[in-house]
Amino acid sequence: MSTETEDGDDLRERITNFLRRNFPQIQMHGGSAAIENIDREEGSVTIRLGGACSGCGISPMTIQAIKTRMTKEIPEIDEVVARTGMESQEGMGGGADGMNPSFPGGDSRGGDIGGNDEGPEAPF
Repeated sequence: MSTETEDGDDLRERITNFLRRNFPQIQMHGGSAAIENIDREEGSVTIRLGGACSGCGISPMTIQAIKTRMTKEIPEIDEVVARTGMESQEGMGGGADGMNPSFPGGDSRGGDIGGNDEGPEAPF
């Protein structure tokens, strides 16, 4: 049982380090990224983007970049769910869920459109 806890802590630490290393601009632009939940069995992680990320027009691109890179770099993660605090505002993301995109990693670890499709490129 303690091994599961240690493994969970290790995965949490790797995700945190991944976010800091790959997305320093989140904090530099006044935003924050926090892990809400990790489901090792499902291979999913839920991340809360806060601060300046809430309502930011490029948050969807940032979320897509996090999803694409994280599912490639951290083999245990197959799905990234990101929340920006806009979930309760209708119309922003196409429904009552607002901006609550979920991006399954799938078998191709980030998509197979065109082979190297990294999704939209964020302007930072």
